[in-house]
Amino acid sequence: MKTAKLILLRHGESLYNKENLFTGWTDVALSEQGKSEAEHAGEILEKHGLYPDICFTSWLKRSIHTTQILLGVLKWEHIDAIRSWKLNERHYGAWQTQNKDKIKKEVGEKVFISIRRGYDTPPPPLSDTDFERLKNDPKYCSVNPAELPRSESLKDTRKRTLAYFFEVIVPELDKGRTVLVSAHGNSLRSLLMELEHLTPEQIVKVNIPTGKPILYSLDETYRILKKEYLE
Repeated sequence: MKTAKLILLRHGESLYNKENLFTGWTDVALSEQGKSEAEHAGEILEKHGLYPDICFTSWLKRSIHTTQILLGVLKWEHIDAIRSWKLNERHYGAWQTQNKDKIKKEVGEKVFISIRRGYDTPPPPLSDTDFERLKNDPKYCSVNPAELPRSESLKDTRKRTLAYFFEVIVPELDKGRTVLVSAHGNSLRSLLMELEHLTPEQIVKVNIPTGKPILYSLDETYRILKKEYLE
């Protein structure tokens, strides 16, 4: 394997980010700032001469649209864009669409932090009615219902994200390609945790900003040769 390059990019600011709401699998659009962040990410990659050979996104449009805007800036729309629900954001269960400050006030700061920033504590699950709605969503009706979450911890998110990473993304890195993964805060934290060998205690302190590419240069064992937050 040649030295591979892996670019991790959290989507630009979404409308729910702007309104301080838990988003999770709620399929909301980018804000105007988020669109600008996606454009700027494209300009940054152009500045560094980084043109991905292939890119991966989730099934959520804030991830998809970030990639489309970025590739448009690069004039590089011809490459394959592979999408998977396994790169979706962490599922926030019954907290989705709820205001974060309101939830914190209701459950208390200690519980709030243990769920939001902890590793293995999920939020309250979806109701039966909401879970039926998820199963019947046209995007997910082809997915085995047993695989669809009612809510997820970071540990749960990491399990599905890493499975996809090793099954689908790693073979592209094996070819020495430049791979772009445009996804979400927690799906990307899952990958970062694996690449940097972070503990659950360490990953709690990691926050990935929107719209700022992270470049990893990797050797044949996926050891990090260099990590850069690109500007």
